[in-house]
Amino acid sequence: MSFALDSEIASRESRLQQDPEALRIFFREDGSRHPVGELFRQPDLAWTLKQIRKRGRDGFYKGAVAERIVADMQANDGLISREDLAGYQVVERAPVRGSYRGYEIVSTPPPSSGGTHIIQMLNILEGYNPQQWGHNSAAYLHHLAEAMKLAYADRSRYLGDPDYTDVPVAELTDKAYATRLRERIDPNRATPSSAIQPGIDLGYESSDTTHFTVADSHGNVVSNTYTLNFSFGSHIAVPGTGMLLNNEMADFAAKPGYPNAFKLIESEANRIEGGKRPLSSMTPTMVFRDGKPWLATGSPGGSIIITAVLQTIINAMEFDMNIASAAAAARVHHQWMPDQLRVERGISPDTRRLLEAMGHTLVDTRRTLGRTQSIMLDDGLLYGATDMRRPGGWVAGY
Repeated sequence: MSFALDSEIASRESRLQQDPEALRIFFREDGSRHPVGELFRQPDLAWTLKQIRKRGRDGFYKGAVAERIVADMQANDGLISREDLAGYQVVERAPVRGSYRGYEIVSTPPPSSGGTHIIQMLNILEGYNPQQWGHNSAAYLHHLAEAMKLAYADRSRYLGDPDYTDVPVAELTDKAYATRLRERIDPNRATPSSAIQPGIDLGYESSDTTHFTVADSHGNVVSNTYTLNFSFGSHIAVPGTGMLLNNEMADFAAKPGYPNAFKLIESEANRIEGGKRPLSSMTPTMVFRDGKPWLATGSPGGSIIITAVLQTIINAMEFDMNIASAAAAARVHHQWMPDQLRVERGISPDTRRLLEAMGHTLVDTRRTLGRTQSIMLDDGLLYGATDMRRPGGWVAGY
């Protein structure tokens, strides 16, 4: 049992212990946690993975694993049937693309909101000279926060599953639209979130996660984010599989126009419908320089993912940081509503006072805002970095 896994289990201990199977998997027979350093085995999960290895897709969506899922559903008034599992199809979508000062940005498309708004915020910031302000200066963080507000306001209205709603990706990522948004930013004063309306200049008519990044010597790169939503998902495990059920229903707008579990406001574009995929904030992103992969990154963190990835790639592109420095620099986060600028430790007291004088409401956060896992490919070398300020990340070479 690692320290990081023990910390995560401790944070969800009471919830996990409410489900008999999760209690059996993650705790000792007397209900106590496994001590750090003790060998932690998951034979049921190993069995499930072997079914997938042997039979591919059918090893999960059909056969013995599927039968165990269905049996658990039937025993607990669940909704998933054999037909639901057998009929599920993965959808491959073209990524969203943008540019920033000669770099090409390639990121995840809807129903994730991450890629669209990474490009939107970069487009806004491209019209300034952040180097002149200085990294994490009050002027830089002010403009960064204002760009975040504008993007998250648009997220609240337009982003959703493109199979069910028209998502204006081209309009949101258009540089001309970013220019119009930039004109609304007061360089000396924070705009109240209540004064920001989504899409006012769009001209369009009609919507705790895990990340890993891999690169090889041939230039192949993978940036992958996957999620159960909250840590340990629904805190319910399927007997005999070693597998937790996710909590992705919380990513839908159960009540459009009202905050969800991450305090994000979402619209009818993300309301619950059968067969629909929920909106997410996952943002696996690649940056190309001179047409070749240069940086790949992503992060856990719910609604914070987008801004964590944004600041990491800006740190590298704009401020010429190596990937370790780019990952570990103090970050901020604003998501339009609530009207708060969350601030990590490491932002200077003087900068904080200046931001407050501009009208920003600062909220301290003890935990890091996201935790990027990144690889930079430069001069034939691979540089890997995890944000070491939060335990659980890892860098390995092979």
